[in-house]
Amino acid sequence: MSKEPKCAPSKNLNGGFPHFATAKELYEHILEITKLGGELVVRNFVGVIEDIRPAPSLVETDLFPRGALEYYTKKNMGFDYTQEEYDQWQLAERGGEQGDYREGMQAKIRNVIDCLKKEPLSKRAVIPIPFNSEGSETADWTNQGQNKCCRELHLYLEEGKLKCTAIVRMQNANIFVKNIHFFSTLLDYVAKELGVELGESLIGSRIYATIAQQLVAEILRKLGI
Repeated sequence: MSKEPKCAPSKNLNGGFPHFATAKELYEHILEITKLGGELVVRNFVGVIEDIRPAPSLVETDLFPRGALEYYTKKNMGFDYTQEEYDQWQLAERGGEQGDYREGMQAKIRNVIDCLKKEPLSKRAVIPIPFNSEGSETADWTNQGQNKCCRELHLYLEEGKLKCTAIVRMQNANIFVKNIHFFSTLLDYVAKELGVELGESLIGSRIYATIAQQLVAEILRKLGI
């Protein structure tokens, strides 16, 4: 590790929100608060994950085994993947255009790294997700590819660690594990480039009800998984 970076004095209000040791604990909480199912929406959800490292953030489910999580994270990070990986893991039921963050992602990551290296006190280390090739004046609620689930990742240095606030438009409870694995991998990548440790991350979102487990089982049965 390099010497501790300069960090701005701060008053972080994260202490006032629910804290979860790992992504798995947060996922279990999300399943509990959405168990009524149907059209239930949990609005203005906020939670803090204390350990956002990739290993404890890999939460396998029936819909998302390890291979699927690693494939979607590789894709959303803008890394290369094979046709074989695509054929094996790409499914509409695992999230379509709304959860595809790949376009321009490598350039966005380079931008926040450059920002925090040159201006460690900056509040502009932001990764925006939607509107990669057009302005927000073209906003169209019918365009799924434009209405990304994740909106922005705000990265900052505090107490010598890289921390993040993730702003999510809407989170399907079943697909949370895919997004959080991507977030953790991205943050770990940036932290290593900066030579710092990872700190806690805050997630702000609306969450809609988990797909009933019997429906997940039926989806998997039809897909031969």
